Amino acid sequence: RKVPYYKDTLKCGSKFHISVGHTTVMATVTFWGAQELLSTSSSSSSCATTTTTTATTTDMKPKDKQQQQQGKELVGHSSLGGDANMAGLPRLTFDYTQDFLQQDQLVERIQGNKNNSSESLLQWALLDFQTPVYCPLDSLVIGSRLDANDSNTSRGGGANNTNTPTDALAGSASSCRLAFSGRLMEKVDPSKDASRVRLYTPKERRGVIRRLGDPHRRQDDGKIVRYEVFGTDLFKKETNMKLFVGMKLVTERGDIGVIKSSFGTSGKFRVYFPAGTDAREGDALLLQFKRYAHDPEKAMHQDMVLPASRPGSMLENNKGKKGKKPTDSAVTGKVHLLKGEVLENGKHNMAIVDGFFTPEMDIREKKGMKVIVVSTKEEGTIMGPFGKAGKCKVSFESGISAEIGAKAELHQ
Repeated sequence: RKVPYYKDTLKCGSKFHISVGHTTVMATVTFWGAQELLSTSSSSSSCATTTTTTATTTDMKPKDKQQQQQGKELVGHSSLGGDANMAGLPRLTFDYTQDFLQQDQLVERIQGNKNNSSESLLQWALLDFQTPVYCPLDSLVIGSRLDANDSNTSRGGGANNTNTPTDALAGSASSCRLAFSGRLMEKVDPSKDASRVRLYTPKERRGVIRRLGDPHRRQDDGKIVRYEVFGTDLFKKETNMKLFVGMKLVTERGDIGVIKSSFGTSGKFRVYFPAGTDAREGDALLLQFKRYAHDPEKAMHQDMVLPASRPGSMLENNKGKKGKKPTDSAVTGKVHLLKGEVLENGKHNMAIVDGFFTPEMDIREKKGMKVIVVSTKEEGTIMGPFGKAGKCKVSFESGISAEIGAKAELHQ
């Protein structure tokens, strides 16, 4: 715990004077576990202020209890440096299988914490001593900055500096140099055991829902949902989507889905929601994951679990009468060239179409409009102009098999 009177920030990787027993040596300090220990203390009876009493009462012998009642110093495994029990420090067991949020410094307050205790937050710390030191387990450890100077002693210099040695000494004495205290719990080898601590950093990537799948009416509540959506803006065109298949995505509404496959060759992807989602086109898709500090592969890890399946029945789309096409207004053109990459099915993923626009029209304003090849019923979207003669580039996510000269329709 931090000493309340110490005003500076306790940053991870900083060096402190560590006093244990009758020895004071330098050590590099790393802090973590503020959020996790607070959550543990809030959900159990062994919170920070009561753990000391509970743990001490459980572990003490009858003779030790009598000594405490008589106001005598309570002795743990070692009496060197005083006793951590009397300092209000609980005796906890560290779990190497637990995940801990990586901290840049010792955390002094947590947003949303309803605990009004005046005690500093309890946290774990790793002390990497510069020189070997005798430190029995369960001893009281005190971290301090004995070389710290008060801010009043470091102003100015030269002929205008009127501070006397007496003033500097008084200024230094006015600032607290004791930074934190703790209980020595376990001996570790920083070069080996430090990597066992599961420190992670939360990461998030954002994509967008480009298209919705077929609507379904969910059986258990009758709500209209989609079990499949198509997303974009999460991956680059050259990204190997096989590495991300099976990863989970969450909508801003809290619905959890899983990436099933890529969709086309421009970085789009297909997401399946086993319980359905009521998200709309343009809503965000969030890829949330953890990255562990000591993982040499820098892999992405996820904890979220897919919800149970909630089946539904597909709704009929609103169509015209049987045998008649929807009354779309269409402009006709023809396939001028086949371009782009060749997909696995042997089809090109882009075509150049002319006849839709005149040279003076701004084709960029038509981006995203639907194009249908009449002979093959293949559907594409306008991506932009091609040259200055009114031709346009049309993207076909599943490829185009039509030949050059085939008729195409632009649907408004």
